[in-house]
Amino acid sequence: MTSVNARDLPAETRRDFLLLATSFAASAAGLAHAGQAGQAGLAPPAAASDAEAITAATLREAEKLLSIRFTDAEREQMLRTIPERERMMRLLARELPNDLAPASVFSPQLPGLDVPRVTTTGRPSTLPDAAPPLPDRDEDIAFAPLMHLASWVRDRRITSARLTDIYLQRIARHAPTLLCCITVTADLARKQAAEADAEITAGRWRGPLHGIPYGLKDIIDTAGIPTTWGAEPWKDRVPTEDAWVTRRLREAGAVLVAKTAVGALAYGDIWHGGTCKSPWNVDKGSSGSSAGSASGVASALYGFAIGSETLGSIVSPSDRCGCASLRPTFGRVARTGVMSLVWSMDKVGALCRSIADTGLVLDAINGRDVDDPSSRDEPFTWSHDQDARGLVLGYDPKWCRDNPYADTAAAAVEAARRAGCEVIEIGLPRIDPTPALITLYAEAAAAFDQLTRTNADDQLRWQVDEAWPNTFRQAHFLSAIDLINGDRVRRRLCRGMFDLFDQLQAVLAPPFAGGLLALTNLTGQPCAVVRAGFDSAGEPQAVTIMGRIFDEGTVLRVASAIERELGVSTRRPTATP
Repeated sequence: MTSVNARDLPAETRRDFLLLATSFAASAAGLAHAGQAGQAGLAPPAAASDAEAITAATLREAEKLLSIRFTDAEREQMLRTIPERERMMRLLARELPNDLAPASVFSPQLPGLDVPRVTTTGRPSTLPDAAPPLPDRDEDIAFAPLMHLASWVRDRRITSARLTDIYLQRIARHAPTLLCCITVTADLARKQAAEADAEITAGRWRGPLHGIPYGLKDIIDTAGIPTTWGAEPWKDRVPTEDAWVTRRLREAGAVLVAKTAVGALAYGDIWHGGTCKSPWNVDKGSSGSSAGSASGVASALYGFAIGSETLGSIVSPSDRCGCASLRPTFGRVARTGVMSLVWSMDKVGALCRSIADTGLVLDAINGRDVDDPSSRDEPFTWSHDQDARGLVLGYDPKWCRDNPYADTAAAAVEAARRAGCEVIEIGLPRIDPTPALITLYAEAAAAFDQLTRTNADDQLRWQVDEAWPNTFRQAHFLSAIDLINGDRVRRRLCRGMFDLFDQLQAVLAPPFAGGLLALTNLTGQPCAVVRAGFDSAGEPQAVTIMGRIFDEGTVLRVASAIERELGVSTRRPTATP
């Protein structure tokens, strides 16, 4: 779910953190390959040798990583108690299931600080009163926004079976080039489509997603269907139960056509079958980690898709591929049955071809599940016909200068003004969220501890410095004290965002400006991504709209207004006609 490749980010958001260690972190080095075998055929490692015993010299070297200095007497005293810590760490080295969340639960809602929502009315499932006529060409049907597809299926102008065949044919034609689908579920899709048609014919229309083919990121469980996490050690993994989100979509009547490509263990666009491609330029990766969801939606291989984000996994591929997406507030959508990467940051959201469509999807998957301790029941209010007049939108002029997205961002600001937003300039300080990102490194390494301890990380295709294998190894030398202090910094960031949105109702920015990608993922703010223009090579560029926690309705109102004003969202990628 963390996503963007380091090459896609500005320097200030790259993984540039100090390696930290305590005295018993040094003993962890000796235990780095201890533990029990886990799932996916991870073999138990050999035991540590006596030659790796901890000495005063070991502690002295570890101090260099920590930037702290102890005396000889203090080191000797620590050596007398390290065996107790070593035993504790040996117990921790045992395998824990990926879905076992920590006891501490993060909430974006700070105690005692009420965050009033601006948009408090509207039924998200309401479709427009009239949809355009059904196009004659299959290609035009495939590229239609979800709202139109839903109206056509509801009114029986097209059957789910025909729509499903259109998308399956496009998957067969384009997925081998884009490498955006890991598993195509053609038989299941045709069965679900036939069931949807029978229900709709009988007058039992379930709602806007009924009969609509969709793609599901391959970290989200599907019973009896491979869910590979994009990673070689798990490429034959077949879960026995559906994820909570999968069940909600089935209840909504949606038709699953594909499990979409995901960068291995939710980072980047490289998976065990290759590199997922951008439909605008197949010489480029789609970015990630919701790589196949973004690439396939932009190429009209499915009506909508589900992705996830920890640190850019929805935002970055949506920008690269030119689709619209909504990253909900942390905790709004239950993640039971979704691969855990960072329990306190992972979020599940929708990718579509029009930003208003994401509201239809969020309405279907919104909600709490008892098995996800971070999830909450929060009302979602919004309607596609609400405008943005009078909403207070902030932006920092620095984000619209000296930035590859400068012209696009400036055009989006003017579009917001024309739509009636009260646009005000803000001068945000240069916020550095880096210290709080220790949470990401520590939780992610813990989620895949056995991968590192058994050396199964060597099986992953992507092995550069910024890839997971190296990051997970480094995380074994992070200090527990610094993890707690990083969490305290995170609380300060949450308070800063509360103060910002106490004055504003939304913020507009280029996707990677001012450290906001990391900041808003840490604080759990909702974020919409909307295509706003094109670069000199004719490839899409986006802007992001961020808002108050659990106020996705306001975010969608601003983003929809900008999309309508700019009128650039319907241009199709040339690589996948």
